[in-house]
Amino acid sequence: MVPPRVSTAMADRLAERTAMRRHRTWRRVLAWLLALVLVGGLAWVALWSPVLALEKTDVTVSGSGRYVDEARVREIAEAPDGTPLPRLDTVAMREEVLGLRGVKDVRIARAWPHGLAVEITPRVPVAAVPDGDRLALLDSSGVRVATRDAAPKGLAQVDVPLDDALALQAALHVLAALPAKLAGQVEHVSADTQDAVETVLEDGTTVRWGGSSDLPLKVEAVRTLRKLDEGARTIDVSSPELPVTR
Repeated sequence: MVPPRVSTAMADRLAERTAMRRHRTWRRVLAWLLALVLVGGLAWVALWSPVLALEKTDVTVSGSGRYVDEARVREIAEAPDGTPLPRLDTVAMREEVLGLRGVKDVRIARAWPHGLAVEITPRVPVAAVPDGDRLALLDSSGVRVATRDAAPKGLAQVDVPLDDALALQAALHVLAALPAKLAGQVEHVSADTQDAVETVLEDGTTVRWGGSSDLPLKVEAVRTLRKLDEGARTIDVSSPELPVTR
């Protein structure tokens, strides 16, 4: 009797499949390792290497205007010189710049590969208010922009105490609502109360505004009345529907 032959075909196929599975597994492992190395390399380049580091010569500051200390803004922006841009704490930097006098808002943007662009929105003073023997320059919100010995040219002086918040705010709102040409003619502003704001123009004309409500209508009434009655020395638009000239 001839002994049965043992076929090795099935065993060969199983061995081949096992080898292929191992090969695919090793390929996946190698691919993941390469991906991790690549990601790690990119992270190192971005976060720790000098490839994307801030260079203070590439820091730009714009919009600071007349009353913002641009040198101080630049000092804040240049402080992390050498730090990679992705690691810069621009939120903290922005808060520090906003704390400077005269800064209303600021936008800080990374300027790849090595710079920062700092764009300032400055506060604009609309009035000079006596503060002891000096003058506080205030914007339309009553925020102090600067302190000066004399009012800058073209800036009206408001004869309202700094601690009279309601009357002062009403006076500032009136000034902020004036068109540039008319605002440039205002020399003095007074307000016994928040509903009794008056301005004196450079030609001596007194304008009684009342309170700070209906300002667009009041401004238009003043402009019209100055054209219709050029000799008027007093213009009362506290009731803008019934303005009076004298």
